[in-house]
Amino acid sequence: MIREARAGDWPALWPIIHDVVTEQRTFAYDPAMTEDAARRMWLLAPPARVVVALDGDRVTGTANMYANRPGPGSHVASGSLMVAKEARGTGVGRALTTDMIDWARRSGFAAIQFNAVVDVNVAAVRLYESLGFVTLGTAPGAFRHPDAGDVGLRIMWLDLR
Repeated sequence: MIREARAGDWPALWPIIHDVVTEQRTFAYDPAMTEDAARRMWLLAPPARVVVALDGDRVTGTANMYANRPGPGSHVASGSLMVAKEARGTGVGRALTTDMIDWARRSGFAAIQFNAVVDVNVAAVRLYESLGFVTLGTAPGAFRHPDAGDVGLRIMWLDLR
């Protein structure tokens, strides 16, 4: 189940965000990010939207979504998704991405642009492609992966028109 995030969800969100950021495999965020900085970065105010994925009462993932750029770029949505370690590969990422697509359509966005999908994050790339996203380009060597070294960051796009 996907629902809007609530103030009381933060204690369950922080461990997910902390794990993803400190793994340094999928997000170009500072692994030394503090909890306060993470909260400010993730819990965006409306008109942005923040959701949680639930398995019963347990938070298994989260996403935030927003206009990719202000002004002339505000017709394109963007967002970020994070899934708890123990829930990866169970469909949580698909549910969060599908929810984001539905939100972007309802909100009148023309497209969704993911600005920085790590090229070797095969699970995410396959998921996004299965939902119709295409890779517009890759910035070679733009991400320092702990095992694969310098790898590309993809810009992925879903046209909603």
